[in-house]
Amino acid sequence: MGPKGKKGQAADKAKSGEVEREDPLQAVILADPFETRFNPFTLERPRCLLPLANTPLIEYTFEFLANAGVEEVFVYCGAHTDLVDDYVQRSKWSSLSSPFSKINTIHSTAQSIGDAMRDLDKKGILTGDFLLVYGDVVSNLPLESALAAHRARRAANKDAIMTMVLREAGTTHRTKAQGTCPVFVIDPRKDRCLHFEQMPNREHNKFLSIDPGLLSSYQELDVRQDLIDCGIDICTPDVLALWSDNFDFQAPRKGFLHSVLKDYDLNGKTIHTHIVTDHYAARVRNLHAYDSISKDIVSRWAYPLCPDSNLLRGQSYRLQKGNIYKEQGVILARSCIINRKTVIGRDTSVGEGSVISNSIIGRGCVIGRNVAIDGAYIWDNTRIGDGSSVKRAILASEVSVGRTCKVEPGALISYGVTISDGMTIGGDHRITRAKRRREKNEDVERGEPNIAIVGQGGDGFEYLDDEEEDEDEVVEGLTPTGLIYNLSSLALSTDSISTLNSNSESDISQEYTQRSASGSFVSIDSVESESGHAKHFDHDAASSIYDSLEAGHESANIQLELTSLRMSLNASEHQVRRAVAVAFVKRVSQVIKSGVEAKQAVAQVFDPHKSLLKRISFDKEEAAKVDQVDFLLLLQKELASREKGDIILLQASMKLYQMDVLQPEAVEQWWADAKATGTEALVNVRQKTQPFIEFLENQSEEDSEGESEEESELE
Repeated sequence: MGPKGKKGQAADKAKSGEVEREDPLQAVILADPFETRFNPFTLERPRCLLPLANTPLIEYTFEFLANAGVEEVFVYCGAHTDLVDDYVQRSKWSSLSSPFSKINTIHSTAQSIGDAMRDLDKKGILTGDFLLVYGDVVSNLPLESALAAHRARRAANKDAIMTMVLREAGTTHRTKAQGTCPVFVIDPRKDRCLHFEQMPNREHNKFLSIDPGLLSSYQELDVRQDLIDCGIDICTPDVLALWSDNFDFQAPRKGFLHSVLKDYDLNGKTIHTHIVTDHYAARVRNLHAYDSISKDIVSRWAYPLCPDSNLLRGQSYRLQKGNIYKEQGVILARSCIINRKTVIGRDTSVGEGSVISNSIIGRGCVIGRNVAIDGAYIWDNTRIGDGSSVKRAILASEVSVGRTCKVEPGALISYGVTISDGMTIGGDHRITRAKRRREKNEDVERGEPNIAIVGQGGDGFEYLDDEEEDEDEVVEGLTPTGLIYNLSSLALSTDSISTLNSNSESDISQEYTQRSASGSFVSIDSVESESGHAKHFDHDAASSIYDSLEAGHESANIQLELTSLRMSLNASEHQVRRAVAVAFVKRVSQVIKSGVEAKQAVAQVFDPHKSLLKRISFDKEEAAKVDQVDFLLLLQKELASREKGDIILLQASMKLYQMDVLQPEAVEQWWADAKATGTEALVNVRQKTQPFIEFLENQSEEDSEGESEEESELE
């Protein structure tokens, strides 16, 4: 009996171990967000299969889930179910080498996210914690800490049913929702979300309506409007049950979240936040985000989610100078020009004299002669005739644009549309051949061509939709004439940077381009480096850094972009320092104009970027502080023509010294450098810095006297 008892105990332990083992992490991808923002394209294709940097959107979501350790994936489809199902079955994610042990598509007739959630609850396929994400999520953030925090809360309190992953990004980040501002009221002690509201709210006013009970119950509250809603939620099955209990819930935030938080006294369920401050996370929620995230991918902000990672089977992109990506088989005429931040897919040909800038061109496209393409998105197998121009517009697959046509910024041309020679497509036009949404396994119903728009022999008509409304956009706050789709309004323009490439800096430039040193930025040992591609570096780098400072990006991300830009354009260390100096001065000046004192403005701009500022000089161990002196001269020159430049120079010098970016010897060497007094403007701008120099000199004398006294005592 004894041995038999031991076997029984072992069996019990085995059973207990099986019970304690964690369930596989599951995920639900909402392949259909039940919105019309991407019409007319989504009349014929699901949003999750639209190309972003020539890769279907859902591929980025799959990559994110694979990196998060998800084992089972359910792709929830609404419209175009057959197309999504066919794509998933043919993809690498359904192969034997897939990181997912299970991947299924769920066919549904749901008409809203609320219907979809209630349907999922009814099916009972989600047994433990699961991720709920949209099929348009682009993110490289690791989820380990968010999952661990969620599970710890869940273990301590079974009523902690959901964790929202939010990205801190300032109030004006270009991937945030436009026309509305989501506001989260959070208990910082428990990361618990207490109130949520879209502003303007349902009453269309600008006043946040917080329950007075929250103000009296909590000593500390964080009211956050600087967060990007990444569309990533960690949920328990209780979330689905709440959806089923409330058939009025249709939208995840305005409906479900707002109501569950408001009715806490009734349901007792808590919802928490996990706020990340680094990595990349965004949703391609509209065409504004489509444009912004495409640029981020091409500029490598979302690394390793970039074209040359070749996420799809058969892709062969290679990175070239200027963030230009080309696949094998691209045919370029000898006289065509491919400018920076451009992607070109396989078997695309570009004719003589054509110029392509800041654009993404798909596979199998035919670009004629003397064509100008700028800031545009051209999908697969599209043809553009000789002498035509396309600026900041989207042309879907198999579009044909005739000769000497003009496609203006903001225009959307859907699948298979034909534009006859000599036509102009205005920025408010959305042209399609489909009369209504394609249903399962049926051909798209075609409409009659509108000759006035597409020309004689053209094919397509103007698409009109009165249902432009969803939970994240306030339609009334946007111009209904097409500006919601107008990509021309998305340019993040800034005032001109006047001092770049000025002749008066040539002597400084030649001196410092001859130096080389190891560090995070690649060294260039050639004076000629500023004559070729590097001549484009100054403006592009300064503008990029300035945009990042304004948007509140992390130093690591700025460093990544700057390194990539420098390597691609063969720029020198001096040029890197010049771009940093110009961008930081410009940002400080902007903050001061908003009413902030110079000292606070310098601290606000400089403090978060200590690591970036320390990595632009490599002379800390050398007696001659050539790099640091160079940076101070560049700051001085830039501030010589700025309002309050003398005060900013004083505060910047002191701040950089306090941050240990500048050594006292470097400041003294700069002060004694003949270049620092080369003009009257340079002399005037540094006058207020004189007391700081005297302080450093006195400090140096005191240190010397102290050392002498110590030596005497030892003797």
